[in-house]
Amino acid sequence: MDVLKLGPVVLPTATLVALGAILLATLLADWFKRRRGLDAGPLLWKMLLAGFLAARAVFVLRHHELFAARPWSALDIRDGGLDAMAGLLVACVVGAELTRRHPPLRRPLLASSLAGVALWLGGTLLLQAFAPPQAPLPELSVRRLDGSELALRSYQGKPLVVNLWATWCPPCRREMPALGAMQASRSDVDVVFVNQGESAAKVQGFLAAQGLRLQNVLVDPAGQLAARTGSVGYPTTLFYDARGVLRSRHVGELSEATLADKLQAIAR
Repeated sequence: MDVLKLGPVVLPTATLVALGAILLATLLADWFKRRRGLDAGPLLWKMLLAGFLAARAVFVLRHHELFAARPWSALDIRDGGLDAMAGLLVACVVGAELTRRHPPLRRPLLASSLAGVALWLGGTLLLQAFAPPQAPLPELSVRRLDGSELALRSYQGKPLVVNLWATWCPPCRREMPALGAMQASRSDVDVVFVNQGESAAKVQGFLAAQGLRLQNVLVDPAGQLAARTGSVGYPTTLFYDARGVLRSRHVGELSEATLADKLQAIAR
C-alpha cells in the first residue's frame, strides 16, 4: 500500500514513515531531557530544519529552469519536491557541528538522530519489500467526450501518464495547466485525463469555462479505473512505462518540476 486514507485525508505511506521517524527522534530527545537533564531538542530541530531546507533547495536547483518564471512557487511544497539524500547529508553535517559546539549534548543528539534515521531507512526498505508487484495497465474501456468507447490499453507502446481527476477537486484544477503544458511539449509521452464519476457534458462544460484545451480527455462515470488501480483520492497520477507497467504513483497536486522528475523514470 503506497497511500493511507485517514477520513478525508490521503497521505503517502512514505510521508507517514518520515513523520514517524521525526516523532521517534523528538520523543527520545525528550526522554533524555526528563531523565538526564540534557535537552538536545532545539539542536535536533535545527538539524531537521537545515535538512529540509537543503532537500528543497537541491530539488529547486535541479529544476531551476522550471522555477525561473515563478520563483515564489519554490516555496510551495505541496508537490513533495525534495531531494532526500541531500537533506540527510546536510542534517548530518549540521548535527556534527552542533555537537562540536555543545559536547555534553553529543550523546542524546546522536542517539535521537540515529533512531530517527534508522526508522526512516528501515521503514522505506520495508515499503519497498512489501510493495505490490508492478501492475499492468488495466484492461478496461473508457469513453471519449463524444460518447465513443476506447480501450485504455490502446495507449500502450510509449510512456503514459494517466491523471485521475474530478471537476469538483481544487488541486486537480490547479495542476491541469502543468499537465497540459507537458502534453503539448512532449510528443514522446502520452498524457491521458480520465475524469472519475462525472458525465461527458459536465466535463465539457468545465473545460470550456476554464479555457482548457487538452487532448485525450476521457470519462469513467463508474470510477472503474480508480477502483482497479487502488486510487483512493484525487488527483492521482499514474506513470506507466512503454510496456504498460506502472512505475510510480503520485497522490496530490503535481508541479512541473515534480512531473519532470517522474517522467525521467518512465522515459528511460
